Amino acid sequence: MRPRRLSGVIGRPFNFTVRRLTVGSTIAAKIFACSGTVLLARVLGGAVVLGTALCSTAVAQTEPHAGSFVCPVTVVNGGTGGTYGNDVLEVVLWPQSKFVFMPGGAGFVDSDGALGIKVGWERRKKGHLEVGGRRLNGEANPVRAYIYDYGEIGFQPIYLVFPTPGCWEVTGHVGDGSLTFVVSIEKIGEGPSWRFNGLERGWRVSMVDRLK
Repeated sequence: MRPRRLSGVIGRPFNFTVRRLTVGSTIAAKIFACSGTVLLARVLGGAVVLGTALCSTAVAQTEPHAGSFVCPVTVVNGGTGGTYGNDVLEVVLWPQSKFVFMPGGAGFVDSDGALGIKVGWERRKKGHLEVGGRRLNGEANPVRAYIYDYGEIGFQPIYLVFPTPGCWEVTGHVGDGSLTFVVSIEKIGEGPSWRFNGLERGWRVSMVDRLK
């Protein structure tokens, strides 16, 4: 299937499956038996959708979503997720452009409490990938990325690290080109079990001003 181009933007379906539980800012949690799991329920389109998480506080943290603020997430393939990009860069986004950090789920908690997730990029022009970003619904330190360089063009996996839950604008740069998208970050309970212990040799930190 060929990529679909709209105003210079490409949308392609996922070629892999991400298993997750999407939870809004308000969830109903009922502990049926605290044997290490919590049953989470949410009403979607008149139907009750169930999922499980490790026994914890099971509260989705998206703070602060005060007032009528709605995170203007980047919609890819009608919300199903997939590849989003332009002539410079492509990135793979989750369904609804929402990263959910929960017990037993993907990602890690960094030493300062920030939330990190592996994200795949594709450089369509030569250059080293640099990444930065800002929170749209509150004050926070900027987005940072942990990068292990793979040549000057092509596939580039990184760890994208968000200091807090919330609504985040992220920009990737290669040379004089860039790609910007907006994602929602949620944390449930204590988040993933993986606790990050620092970068290994060969990795670098990128935290570029989005206006550069």
